[in-house]
Amino acid sequence: MQQLSVLERLEILADAAKYDASCASSGTTKRNSTGGKGIGSTEGMGICHAYAPDGRCISLLKILLTNHCVFDCHYCVNRKSSNTRRARFSPQEVVDLTLSFYRRNYIEGLFLSSGIVKSSSHTMEQMIEVARILREEHDFRGYIHLKTIPEADPGLVAQAGLHADRVSINVELPTVAGLTRLAPDKSAPQIEGAMGSLKDAIVEAKDARKRFRHAPKFAPGGQSTQMIVGADAATDADIVGRASTLYDRFSLRRVYYSAFSPIPDASAVLPLKRPPLMREHRLYQSDWLMRFYGYAPHEVQQAAGSDGMLPLDIDPKLAWALRFRGDFPVDVNRAPREKLLRVPGLGVNAVNALIAARRQRRLHLADVGKLTVSIAKMRPFIVTEDWRPVLLADRADLRSLVAPAARGEQLELFA
Repeated sequence: MQQLSVLERLEILADAAKYDASCASSGTTKRNSTGGKGIGSTEGMGICHAYAPDGRCISLLKILLTNHCVFDCHYCVNRKSSNTRRARFSPQEVVDLTLSFYRRNYIEGLFLSSGIVKSSSHTMEQMIEVARILREEHDFRGYIHLKTIPEADPGLVAQAGLHADRVSINVELPTVAGLTRLAPDKSAPQIEGAMGSLKDAIVEAKDARKRFRHAPKFAPGGQSTQMIVGADAATDADIVGRASTLYDRFSLRRVYYSAFSPIPDASAVLPLKRPPLMREHRLYQSDWLMRFYGYAPHEVQQAAGSDGMLPLDIDPKLAWALRFRGDFPVDVNRAPREKLLRVPGLGVNAVNALIAARRQRRLHLADVGKLTVSIAKMRPFIVTEDWRPVLLADRADLRSLVAPAARGEQLELFA
């Protein structure tokens, strides 16, 4: 068998890594040059954008150590029964690639995941070795995100946090039934046990840093996870409830949602079509409501229909407001911050600006309009010095008046 070149393996393993959404991804733009190798040209393979713990947007090399896998998860393109091209890097090759990309200013860090080869512990050892070499032998100060393997020895999972800025363990699917059916090699209690151990280690390290100045850092960027949406029968209400539980129990920094994508040689138990991408986006918006807007999980679930699914044509914040019209209109000159955050079309920054502005003067509708993309969406839900909706909130056609046009997919996160 012909040995694949490093570039060929990079192409395979960067492409295989794109299915992991727990590192927000967007490829680089490939610029034309002779042979694609001119000064400043990047191949685009494996380079993605993510956010560091301090909020900076950074570019990462996002690859798998290998796409060989002993597991047979139905939804995974790299499962052992899949007919896909296989490749593998050694730890030193990943180190060399990372440093090479870093020195060329293509990236600021590494996101490393892997299929399971030989055993979970063996694979975890190989991934840790990559991070160890970078940190200890090359004094690499860039960002490192390691996808840890819950089936590996707990001591190895703990070691990952000593070298990585962020660690993550995927819960894979929203329900235990879905995990049992589609990922028979994985165990929900085992996954949650590993997440709990990581949480404890992160808390202990923070406490130690408070007492001892030189105590080692442990995953200062916290931990995150990912759920696949649309591969099983879980509703949006189920997913919102599961995400809330994960945030509460394991103090996660982020829950990522990845719309199921049909894969080559797909298992017969999987859906034939992927769910609408808008569904994934609505789940991210519901996540924002819980994390930044003060909504309780059951309130976000109330935005869903009787089938447990969030509407696709309007965002969950607007859906909740239409269902609970009795809480509106809200007086922008008097209402507390938590009430203003419930107004459709008002984001966190806009609410902060309104509160600051009303200390100086009484606000008019035009003042509010300067802080939002669409004042028409807000008019039924607010009172200003010169505007008060009359019976508008009781209109049967209110939804059609405030919903976006079909051609506008309303992709903002309440900004």
